Amino acid sequence: MSNRTRRTFLKVSGSLLGGIAMGSSVIVAASTDRFLVDTKATPRAKVTAAGLDIVHDLNEIDLLVVEGTEAEVKSLNARYAPDSTYSLNRPLSEQTPITASAIDEPGYGYQWDKQAQSIPEAHEITRGEGTRVTVIDSGVAAGHPNLEHAVNEDLSRNFTDDDYGASGPYGGYHGTHVAGIIAANDQNEEGVVGTAPGTEVVDCRVFSPDALASFADILAAIVYSVRIDADAANMSIGAYPVSRERLGQFYGMALNRVTTYANNHGTLLIAAAGNDSADLQHDGRICGDFDDDGTDECISAISLPNEAATVMSISATGPIGYQWGDEGLEADFDSPTFYTNYGTNAINIAAPGGDADLAAIGTDVNWRFDLVFNTIAVPDYADDGSYMGAVYGYDWLAGTSMACPQVVGAAALVKSQNPTFNANQVRKTLENTAETVEEHDKAYYGSGFLNPAAAVDQ
Repeated sequence: MSNRTRRTFLKVSGSLLGGIAMGSSVIVAASTDRFLVDTKATPRAKVTAAGLDIVHDLNEIDLLVVEGTEAEVKSLNARYAPDSTYSLNRPLSEQTPITASAIDEPGYGYQWDKQAQSIPEAHEITRGEGTRVTVIDSGVAAGHPNLEHAVNEDLSRNFTDDDYGASGPYGGYHGTHVAGIIAANDQNEEGVVGTAPGTEVVDCRVFSPDALASFADILAAIVYSVRIDADAANMSIGAYPVSRERLGQFYGMALNRVTTYANNHGTLLIAAAGNDSADLQHDGRICGDFDDDGTDECISAISLPNEAATVMSISATGPIGYQWGDEGLEADFDSPTFYTNYGTNAINIAAPGGDADLAAIGTDVNWRFDLVFNTIAVPDYADDGSYMGAVYGYDWLAGTSMACPQVVGAAALVKSQNPTFNANQVRKTLENTAETVEEHDKAYYGSGFLNPAAAVDQ
């Protein structure tokens, strides 16, 4: 495959690859009026008496997210840290949505990802009935014709401080694409197919239009996933490289506390590994201008949240040449993509995320067919910020953000077939039935390439 270099990837990533966490730098901004407070030794009454407003009460993990001044927080004599936000490259800035009315026949023929996983065969056993998953993302469009059967609007929540609500693509189309990969309707004779169309999807929105994602909002969405008994939570979000030193002990404690809590209470957390073509096992200290201040610095890097305790980390695979008109493929469905992060002990499983031959972009070949085809909803806003509605459609995206929901959908199938399984048992089933790929480095695969049909045929 020609011209698939890291330098070229970084130039085109904003216009090609799906996935909220993407690119070569992450800017971390600390809040001056929003804080995480450890309440293990601090009564909640003391917090309100100090004049602080509680934004998220995460009592299950002994954390509060509060608004107020740092002086008010300090008066508590409790462990605390400012909330942080992450400036991340957003996906697919040059999209070409196809409206639902333009789809005259089912789109399964474009879905090499579902074909590679033998999804129709898995559906002969289960479609994911009786399960529930959350999508912690930019918002899921409940009105999309391929998702209206699946989204539970009553349980869906907006974790941001905007007023747009939930069950809509208010932070962009990314969350709708993710949800479609999980649960797009296979029985309405239009559009596309999801891995687990029988599962229930709950929208947990943590992105606002043109706004940053809050660390605290993501933690709150994970805790909420447990509260509503979600069997799995999709986190096609993340940041890399984040400095281990700057992350600090408090943030490490808070993240590991919430992820361990979720796993222990039956919610399997599944996260995108990231799209930086980075070796997460051997990245060591890396250097660059990570805060855009014009000065290079060296940091000991970590990728979040996929490297947190108990979280499944998902790498991406994809073909080159699918339906280009030539016989055969230059790269097969289970081939590692040029952008995916990897690393022994850093990746748990690989799944279809879509690949691209960068030299083919702008030519007359069907290079987009190597990406993942599924649902999107493009929001429209008036000049004053009023939400005007959305255009529902379908489009091709690629990224570990697309690989992650393949695994979430498979987890729903396994849980549907085995209702008494806990999170660890679901995870082990997916890992134990994954296919070994001999042609490529094991560092890209963890346990192997996802095989939902084998996972439910136990």
